[in-house]
Amino acid sequence: MEVECSKLLLQTMSQEPANTIVASNLEEMQTAAETFLSAFPQGAHVAVYGEMGAGKTTFIQCICHAFGLQFAGSPTFSLVNEYNLPDGKKLYHFDLYRLNSVEELRAIGFKEYLDAGHYIFIEWPQIAVGYTNEMKRLTITDNLGIRSIEF
Repeated sequence: MEVECSKLLLQTMSQEPANTIVASNLEEMQTAAETFLSAFPQGAHVAVYGEMGAGKTTFIQCICHAFGLQFAGSPTFSLVNEYNLPDGKKLYHFDLYRLNSVEELRAIGFKEYLDAGHYIFIEWPQIAVGYTNEMKRLTITDNLGIRSIEF
């Protein structure tokens, strides 16, 4: 999947995100999602950070659209949505907002999802702090409708 994004900025400091994409509308958010996927074509475990309303769920919706999937909505109450990808792999979308402890995370079999080697996107990953150290970090910030996606 090769996508050009004229707003892709490469940053040089190792502590900083390698890529920043600015999106001011849904089309640009879709381009950002496709650019992200092109950077990780074999899959990735992604901790998605951002304030309420920043665009985390919209970004994951765009990820699903890039794969030709019908987005099932935010898994706020079900905790996880599972999608079958065309290549036989899976994509898991977690929303951990309602969890209160790492014990609750373990109870849903979170580690088994990680061990499966598929695409995993986790909204509100703060409760999964013991698991997120090895994950890709994606941060979305919203400044008056202009979103900055850093990874």
